[in-house]
Amino acid sequence: MRYNGYTGSVEYSEEDNCLFGEVLGLHRDCVIFEGKDLNELRQDFETAVDDYLEGCKADGREPEKPYSGSLNVRLSPELHGMIAELARNNGITINAFIRKSLEDTVNQIHSAALCEGKAFYGTRIKKTSSKE
Repeated sequence: MRYNGYTGSVEYSEEDNCLFGEVLGLHRDCVIFEGKDLNELRQDFETAVDDYLEGCKADGREPEKPYSGSLNVRLSPELHGMIAELARNNGITINAFIRKSLEDTVNQIHSAALCEGKAFYGTRIKKTSSKE
């Protein structure tokens, strides 16, 4: 889900019988939200983002910005040439080739990590029951 330039994850807690998520792409701050259904989850997500932005303003600091989707990578001329040739042979741009290669690699690593029961992005925060 997206709001005000931020993206939120959506997960389900069977133990707490609720949906929850966190704002993705933040490294310094952690913004989490929850809800009993998708409408409540979205509302809490938007409120959490607004609260985060207001809190940063009150603290006099810049809020973190999520990733832009643009990444500069330095390559050797040889690797650059090989990628250009492979992209051309597949009828796609160099950017499309690199994006597809990275997506395939990340998905493969993510699947392997899930199969091993490891968290893929950092340590998983255990949600506490809202009943407490």
